[in-house]
Amino acid sequence: MDNNFDLTAALEYIDPASLDYQEWVNIGMALKSEGYSVTVWDNWSRNDSRYHPGECAKKWESFNGAPTPVTGATIVKMAKDNGWLCYDSHELDWDAEIGRENTDDLVVVNKNWIEGKEIAEPAVWNPVQQIITYLETLFDVNENVGYVVSSFEEKGKYKPTSKGNTDRTAGQLIEALSKCGGDIGSVLGDYNPAAGAWVRINPLDGNGVKNSNVTDFRYVLVESDSVELERQNAIIRELELPVAALVYSGGKSVHAIVKVEAASYEEYRKRVDYLFNVCKKNGLEVDTNCRNPSRLSRLPGVQRGDKKQFIIDTNIGKGSWNEWKDWIESVNDDLPDPENVSDIWDNMPELSPPLIDGVLRQGHKMLLAGPSKAGKSYALIELCCAVAEGKEWFGFKCTQGRIMYVNLELDRASCMHRFKDVYTALGYAPEHLGNIDIWNLRGKTVPMDKLAPKLIRRASKKNYIAIVIDPIYKVITGDENSADQMAHFCNQFDKVCTELGCAVIYCHHHSKGAQGGKRSMDRASGSGVFARDPDALLDLIELALTDKLIDEEKNKAVCKSLCAYLDAHGRSESYSQDDACSRKQMRETAQRVLDGYSYQQAIQAANEAERRVDSRTAWRIEGTLREFPKFPPLNLWFDYPVHRADLTGVLKDAKADMDAPWINNFKNKKSDEDHKQDRMNSIEITFEGQVKEDGTADIADLVAASGKSEDTVRRHLKEHGGFWIEKGKCGKKAQ
Repeated sequence: MDNNFDLTAALEYIDPASLDYQEWVNIGMALKSEGYSVTVWDNWSRNDSRYHPGECAKKWESFNGAPTPVTGATIVKMAKDNGWLCYDSHELDWDAEIGRENTDDLVVVNKNWIEGKEIAEPAVWNPVQQIITYLETLFDVNENVGYVVSSFEEKGKYKPTSKGNTDRTAGQLIEALSKCGGDIGSVLGDYNPAAGAWVRINPLDGNGVKNSNVTDFRYVLVESDSVELERQNAIIRELELPVAALVYSGGKSVHAIVKVEAASYEEYRKRVDYLFNVCKKNGLEVDTNCRNPSRLSRLPGVQRGDKKQFIIDTNIGKGSWNEWKDWIESVNDDLPDPENVSDIWDNMPELSPPLIDGVLRQGHKMLLAGPSKAGKSYALIELCCAVAEGKEWFGFKCTQGRIMYVNLELDRASCMHRFKDVYTALGYAPEHLGNIDIWNLRGKTVPMDKLAPKLIRRASKKNYIAIVIDPIYKVITGDENSADQMAHFCNQFDKVCTELGCAVIYCHHHSKGAQGGKRSMDRASGSGVFARDPDALLDLIELALTDKLIDEEKNKAVCKSLCAYLDAHGRSESYSQDDACSRKQMRETAQRVLDGYSYQQAIQAANEAERRVDSRTAWRIEGTLREFPKFPPLNLWFDYPVHRADLTGVLKDAKADMDAPWINNFKNKKSDEDHKQDRMNSIEITFEGQVKEDGTADIADLVAASGKSEDTVRRHLKEHGGFWIEKGKCGKKAQ
């Protein structure tokens, strides 16, 4: 057991009265196993009417170890089952999630300045009206109400002696009280004025008083014995708790019957836990034994010793649970205050420095979008290398600094090899490899809202200027076509940017179908939020290469290769620039001036250059920028494993692949005559495959061979016109 857990705090969420004997013993064994004293067990056990002095100490001595010991985990499990969220009870480990419960928010009351609010008895004492008002406020007329009037005394404290009555509805009780002439004992039964009386806070089914008998999880009792009375009253009002009825107990506390309006017991527990946490943070130490929905509260309109139990107020604070919860969280929204422009006009804040000149600033977000196999991952790896070495990326100068690449798709070895291959292809000397960190998460990914805090923790002290996440489809939370869900998803990138002060760069795929006719910002798959959220959107689209363009590129590649080979052998004088425009002339020149072996090497290099042209794909990058002017479209070759700029301008007039798909579809559309001819050819081929020696074929065989229905086969045979059909057989008509 991790001793960072405070088991005494956990015990507050376990009611000893709700446990059987063995569960009670297990609590004691667990406490002793974890090094706690018997006093802890004894004090906790006193909350049960079955408690007997000295029993805990006697049983404690019998706990001498067991083959399978009971540990503190048992207590933690039982407490969590009852809604314990371990507030402030342990240190966060490396992978712990940071949620609202771990923060010091939800504070509304200034505990140093809160003034107590006096509680005054009613000027006119009308017990019957007190009870009727209470019942009318909390219950519907047809709901069963539980109440207890009998009591017993133990050590100077009065407690209810029985489960009480649950057989009458609020309407029946109100009617009887209205006619009782002030004798509430004739309706509810006589109570002991020294003890008072009790009522259950939620409606029951009339068959018992357990939590399972509660028919509507409407209210919870908020009570505190450790805070002075007037202060309790003030804090409850300051917190705007949605109180249905505020009752003075006749003792040390007020009883606030607070609306939680839960749809189920599970939701009730969560809401109560949230409520009690808010109360605790605002200086109201709530009795956690009050959390169960069948809890007894003090019934107004009765005497308790020398004091009265009475209604202080009804329906105060917010009108509902949802209204209160929205308000309590809005008070602590952590949003900055508005600023007046005149205050900063002469002292404007500095803009974030560029990460990619003319494209992206540090601390901002960028999306790289493109179709499958566009080399998006290679492009992002190229960016990592450029940032690490302070080089250019697609012709844009990059600021040098540390960068993290979050790899969600590749296995570790493939990813590492890609980085080395890209470095080599770019011709970079790996002088600043220490600027690149790679976080390999293939097979270990979690949704982005879970990944973001883990990423922030790992990167908080690394001084990254950029973090690359590749690809985001692995961590998307929700439906990518839902604007609100994708807005929440994209907010996680904002958190990373804000917390770390670095840029976040990520990639996403295009939607299905042809993209050439769309605007660049409409091509990314899913909601338009993807295109509108980042500060910079770079979109890749493939270009259609004509045979003429490919031939020109092959010509240039071969000539360049042979020129370089001739230059390396000191034979640059053997060709002119005119020769260099024709690969045929360059091959002839190489054959003329080089010896056999050198010529073979030169031709092999030229052929390899020509082959690489066939393996290259052409791409165009368009940018949609928030911070910088739009740049002209960039034309690139993806020459595995890197992208290279089109320095010759041959791609300038190239069209996006499938730029007008409807035109291609229209051109390829078959006419009715074409479809008819296809059907005729198909039925002939099918017949020839099934024809027997007598020149006939069974219709059933044609059906089986073609996979079509019998009606379709017969229709195609008739449409053909060259077949006869008779009694399940067919054959070709005589010419």
